Amino acid sequence: MSELELKPAAGRDRKMTEMAAAFGISPAVWAIGEKTEQRLKDRFAKIQETAEYNQYKVLRAMQECRVSAECFSSGTGYGYNDPGRDTLEEVYAHIFHTEAALVRAQITCGTHALAVALFGNLRPGDELLSISGKPYDTLEEVIGIRPSRGSLAEYGVSYRQVDLLEDGSFDFEKIRSAVTAKTKMVEIQRSKGYQTRPSLSVAKIAQAIAFVKSIREDILVLVDNCYGEFVEWEEPSDYGADIVVGSLIKNPGGGLAPVGGYIAGTRECIENAACRLTTPGLGREVGASLGVNRSFFQGIFLAPTVTASALKGAIFAANIYERLGFSVVPNAQEERHDIIQAVEFGTPEGLIAFCEGIQAAAPVDSYVRPEPWAMPGYDSDVIMAAGAFIQGSSIELSADGPLKPPYAAYFQGGLTWEHAKLGILKSLQSLVDKGLVKPEEL
Repeated sequence: MSELELKPAAGRDRKMTEMAAAFGISPAVWAIGEKTEQRLKDRFAKIQETAEYNQYKVLRAMQECRVSAECFSSGTGYGYNDPGRDTLEEVYAHIFHTEAALVRAQITCGTHALAVALFGNLRPGDELLSISGKPYDTLEEVIGIRPSRGSLAEYGVSYRQVDLLEDGSFDFEKIRSAVTAKTKMVEIQRSKGYQTRPSLSVAKIAQAIAFVKSIREDILVLVDNCYGEFVEWEEPSDYGADIVVGSLIKNPGGGLAPVGGYIAGTRECIENAACRLTTPGLGREVGASLGVNRSFFQGIFLAPTVTASALKGAIFAANIYERLGFSVVPNAQEERHDIIQAVEFGTPEGLIAFCEGIQAAAPVDSYVRPEPWAMPGYDSDVIMAAGAFIQGSSIELSADGPLKPPYAAYFQGGLTWEHAKLGILKSLQSLVDKGLVKPEEL
């Protein structure tokens, strides 16, 4: 027998402590991580059950759609008759149980995917009604809440919103009174965005969809599904959402998609969106895949497992920071409906230190110190930690937040659980090193 086999626990503990020290993590911080991980074993097991179910769901969709090696070939030029692109969209439609899907490299980000879906399905004189309160910051200029060139408002599409109740649930009474003859589409944002409200469960969204359809069956329901894919066993489209939208550099890209977004829904809604993405008369028929098909297929295949790693990291962060007295959303015990974890620091110094720690744990640009800047689409300076293989990939280890009260950091991602764990411990070490958390509090 080897020495490691004779003394497995002692040998592993010593080597791991030495490795942590190499990353600048003190024994006290490392011990906090080990104790927290032990406490979370049962919750992590449930996350694995969800991942297993979703993995089989994705695999079954790929088999039913007859994915083949031919699908990995590259389309160029107009992109006519691209078997890989067309099969990929069938796979997404199967996964989300919709009539059709649009999955394209030409969709530059989640905000772009939402804009394509909105502009494709709304016409001058229509009204867009958000029933989950203020949408994500970058969508404000798309809608025209903040004046912007080319917004929906400039095209005569009006906007109103109904805020969530204090407990984070839908205000059904106000929703009923807000719906008018002009209301063409209801928008629901599943994730919290830069807010500290709870993210919405699929069950709550299902209830809201049913309520809206009971008022008027012809109202389109669009769900911004970003950060929520594969977190639960089902998706909003399983409960009647006409359109679900997301980014491929978040959950469904599995960390491999280099760009892109998806829109899944009814055939009519998808055709309308396609005509907005390309041009009327061409729609879904054009749009070369440009060599990304393999990454898209492999990314969606790995997505359930990668999402599970990110979920573990979020729960790990909540448990550590809540015990240190910080306000966290969701809290340490709550069920999860997306991969985002908010931690309120109350000061810009705390937010910045957290993001510096996350950046220092990155495989790319770990030596870079993130600084707040006036990022396009936001109404305040934003700090972002994102040492990622794909620029802006939120499914990779990352954290960001606006430099304004309550100075909350929004942590998400981690292609592996081990990396997510290290990132959180580095963030905590950064706070300790700057005197924002005292060692005795650990």
